[in-house]
Amino acid sequence: MKKLIEKIVTNSGKPHMVGDGFRVFNYIPGAGIPQERISPFLLLDFNPEYDFGPSNHLRGVGVHPHKGFETVTIAYKGSVAHHDSTGSHGIINSGDVQWMTAGDGILHKEYHEEAFSKKGGPFEMVQLWVNLPKKHKSVTPHYQELTAAGMGKIELPGGAGEVNVIAGTFNGTAGPAETYSPVNLIDLKLNEGAEINTSISAGHNTALLVVNGSVEVNGEIATEHNFVLFANEGEEIHIKANQKSVILLLSGESLNEPIASYGPFVMNTEEEIHQAITDFNMGKFGVLED
Repeated sequence: MKKLIEKIVTNSGKPHMVGDGFRVFNYIPGAGIPQERISPFLLLDFNPEYDFGPSNHLRGVGVHPHKGFETVTIAYKGSVAHHDSTGSHGIINSGDVQWMTAGDGILHKEYHEEAFSKKGGPFEMVQLWVNLPKKHKSVTPHYQELTAAGMGKIELPGGAGEVNVIAGTFNGTAGPAETYSPVNLIDLKLNEGAEINTSISAGHNTALLVVNGSVEVNGEIATEHNFVLFANEGEEIHIKANQKSVILLLSGESLNEPIASYGPFVMNTEEEIHQAITDFNMGKFGVLED
């Protein structure tokens, strides 16, 4: 049975700035999609292609804390650098993914990579927040460096395009990301006229973002920057590209746990939020210079 479409978000409102380096539209939860409805995903910010211009100032977001979840930054165009209080540092370029597990508490900062910043150019990114199950919220913070070359690769027949599997599986091909609950995160690059089918469990909360282009999804049209939320009915997804398109497909098994959040802290109870704030104020998340 085809997976039913619950809604197509055609406009997620006006963009807003995250720091001075990310000009984003918010789809989760800003497009009327509650976090509980699309668990384990907590947030999806999309920075559509934008040229910030050359700068000697490293645009981005300064030092800030996270606890209880993971941040996943997907680079389509441009370069982002990252530092955190565990001593980890990385740079992601087009096709790379930065997967940071905040776990028990971390400080980090992310900004336009220096060489890219000085040159300027098109910048296009997605950031996801993925919730951690209660039993893993106190895991030691760590970082996965996922390069474009290391993704699970599927070349479509006849030069129709390619699929990069970041996490989970897609039609039998696995991605490199290690996750704490069942999650599929798939980057599809389809040429005009390409068609592809896949199957995702009806129990998974499933959505896709049309990063570029226009596609037909299970018989309905989704154009550039549309966000498609699937109902939890049916398994089959059919995508046809009406023009050259880039699609981010995400699905995950709901954690079915209470969500208590306060800014950069996501726990299960208000008491745990208060403890997270106390831990941060006591310096338990480590030290990182701005």
